[in-house]
Amino acid sequence: MTQELKHSLNVLKKHGLLLYPTDTIWGIGCDATNKEAVAKVYKLKQREESKALICLVSDIETLKTYVHDIPETVLELLFQAKRPTTIIYNNPILLANNLIANDNTIAIRLVSDGFAHELIKEFKKPIVSTSANISGMPAPKSFKEIHPDILKGVDYVVNLHDEKTDARPSTIVKLNLDGKIEVIRE
Repeated sequence: MTQELKHSLNVLKKHGLLLYPTDTIWGIGCDATNKEAVAKVYKLKQREESKALICLVSDIETLKTYVHDIPETVLELLFQAKRPTTIIYNNPILLANNLIANDNTIAIRLVSDGFAHELIKEFKKPIVSTSANISGMPAPKSFKEIHPDILKGVDYVVNLHDEKTDARPSTIVKLNLDGKIEVIRE
């Protein structure tokens, strides 16, 4: 296990905030099951808690722990996706209640490689992933674009500034109550 992974796990276990490279852009992360840690993310981003955040999982089995009703069409979509895809699921369980949207949905992305995947796999729980910006400001496309307030406001900055990220947000699709899939962001 690398030093960056060890430091990051320690921060997550202590309910701290992490600035880390995801499979898309640099993100602010924390334990997605801890209400206090999630509240710190909202405060740092200056974002209303009514605007839900995305969380990341490392595999289908973990996803099934937090979302029971996953239709076969969603599993097919996950396996066929050409780029990172976030899916909004209904009726999540075992996650921090301030992470769940007012309509009882949660946005979750399956991360299959890179630092974020290894971190989530070792942590064994979902991790919040929200763009590393103040709410209303553009999402940074690279580490050097991250606002100083974000850099100062997290407990640990992962020292992988050159880690390759996709530099664009994920595709977002919503699983409607009738089982149909609706594209929210391409």
